[in-house]
Amino acid sequence: MYNLASVLVARVQPWALLSLWLVLLAASPARATHIVGGELDLQYKTGSTYTLTLTLYFDAINGNAAALDQSIVAGIFDKATNRELQSVTLPLTSNTFVSYTNPACAVGSLSTRKLLYVKDITLDAATYASASGYYVAVERCCRNLAISNIVNPGGAAQTFYLEFPAVVRNGASFIDSTPRIFPALGDYACLGNLFYYDFGGQDPDGDSLAYDLVTPLNGHSTAANPAPLPAAAPYSTVTWTTGLGTTNQIPGSPPLAIDTHTGRLTVRPSRLGLFVFGVRCSEYRKGVKIGETRRDFQLYVLNCPSNNPPVVTVQANGRAYRAGRDTVRILPGGSRCLTLRYTDPDPNSVLTLTAAPVNFSDPATAPSFTTTTSGTVRASGQPDTLTATLCFPTCADSKGKVYYLNVLVADNGCALPKRDTVRVAFLATPPPSSVPVLTTSFPPEVAGTTTTVRVALNQPYTATLLGTDTAPNPLALTAAGEGFDLASVGMNFQAQNGTGRATATFAWTPTCGAATANPDGLLVHFALTQSGTICTPHIITRTIRFVVARPADSLAFRPPNIITPNGDGLNEAFTLDQALPPNFCASQFAGVSIFSRWGRLIYQSPTRSFRWDGGGVGGIYYYLVTFTDGRRFKGWVEVMP
Repeated sequence: MYNLASVLVARVQPWALLSLWLVLLAASPARATHIVGGELDLQYKTGSTYTLTLTLYFDAINGNAAALDQSIVAGIFDKATNRELQSVTLPLTSNTFVSYTNPACAVGSLSTRKLLYVKDITLDAATYASASGYYVAVERCCRNLAISNIVNPGGAAQTFYLEFPAVVRNGASFIDSTPRIFPALGDYACLGNLFYYDFGGQDPDGDSLAYDLVTPLNGHSTAANPAPLPAAAPYSTVTWTTGLGTTNQIPGSPPLAIDTHTGRLTVRPSRLGLFVFGVRCSEYRKGVKIGETRRDFQLYVLNCPSNNPPVVTVQANGRAYRAGRDTVRILPGGSRCLTLRYTDPDPNSVLTLTAAPVNFSDPATAPSFTTTTSGTVRASGQPDTLTATLCFPTCADSKGKVYYLNVLVADNGCALPKRDTVRVAFLATPPPSSVPVLTTSFPPEVAGTTTTVRVALNQPYTATLLGTDTAPNPLALTAAGEGFDLASVGMNFQAQNGTGRATATFAWTPTCGAATANPDGLLVHFALTQSGTICTPHIITRTIRFVVARPADSLAFRPPNIITPNGDGLNEAFTLDQALPPNFCASQFAGVSIFSRWGRLIYQSPTRSFRWDGGGVGGIYYYLVTFTDGRRFKGWVEVMP
């Protein structure tokens, strides 16, 4: 990230600047581009479309402006044959600066640009089906002249490289996106101090990621031909200086290393200078490697002012907490707060406290600060001691397990904050909660079924509900129709809610409108809701289906089939009033028609109480009765004068 020339300029007297720059310019050919590093990224978009991105990091202080390309060419190759399948021109779409972790630590000789070259490409299943997979490469020369851990850095090139699998596997679409490595920062390291940085990434497909250090690729580009079209693998690597290598890219105690699982990069550098390093992130699906991406980057090691780490201590229940030995118990009615004391041996240090869950994520259990979490230690040699209070929620619940919480204090030292962490083990038990009881005058509830209540047409129906709670928690009774408003069908619900007790009355007088519109009934959900300062509020529900009861139909339609209109007063006329189902709302008697055996209409009446005496002509006749809801009744009757 740094260039030695700029560092020297910052440390010499003004009168020497001109001669120094002349020497440096004479020694530095114009071909030097001061590329800091970068990586390739391939993200699935839709269908056969993917987005290919080259992120290029560029020295904003010493970079050759002429080498800031407006476009860069990438090549896509078959791993099995090294045959080039596509040549893609990536246009420059973004040019921004890389941020420092702590902007106050910025130094004038270190400034890095982040250049994005982006284009959508097509990876069709017919072409990209090789089981061996594919790789993408971009080649560019040259690196920073001041790099101290490789041979001939001014003539060393870079090959940006990633691998991806076939887009179809076993006849089915196989979608994969490159892991997203954590964005680079503009930080530098301090000689003899631990430097840490999170290179860990996120995989859009949920694949497993593994990290390792690799020797950066050099490739085919040269100072004389700095931007050739990409050529196929293999790619040569940079040459380490004596005593350094892949596992010792930046000398230190410990030397540069990366955690295989987390991607956390650490080094305690033992040498000043500018160091290039390479990181590989491999992705695995079901235990099989399917791709990788590499990032080249640089780390500048400076002499920094002395900075001592801060210290944080924890007190629980009036006693000093002993990490690794004590477990804090958060119990109902007991103390729920921790007292934190933090300080720093260095004067004018600004300290900041944070708390981070380790093995839990429930926000109802995570504690929060009730006092300020930052302050300045001002007394030299006699450091101040700042205090803060961290309290667990009333409903904190570790579910019988030991949860861990990291209490961390960080100073504002450069290049990165010094920290101290106390890991607090705790068991949290929430206060007990009561379960309210709902009783009603509805028919008893049968598990797994919906209770049905039949209400006679135009007859008032009422029911009562009672909610009780042994604890003084607020209770509320409510009722809601499923897909309808209670008032729209004439239902009325009145509730008297209160603490520990709630009552309600439900009333309904059904009409034909409700019966006609809802022949299958009306579902009403009744609920008793518990609230207040309780950890697990309960809701007790009851669902009732209200049906407008139809008047009982005859068990069977048994009409008379013989009439004897002979004047003796018995069976004088044919009538069906008592034999037919009763009229009900939309189901009303519409009419009767009587026909001769040859189909001629003999008699017709719209009146339910009709009486037909046979017209004085004996024989067998046929009738048809219709109702307004479409129901029909047929039969025959014999007239015997």
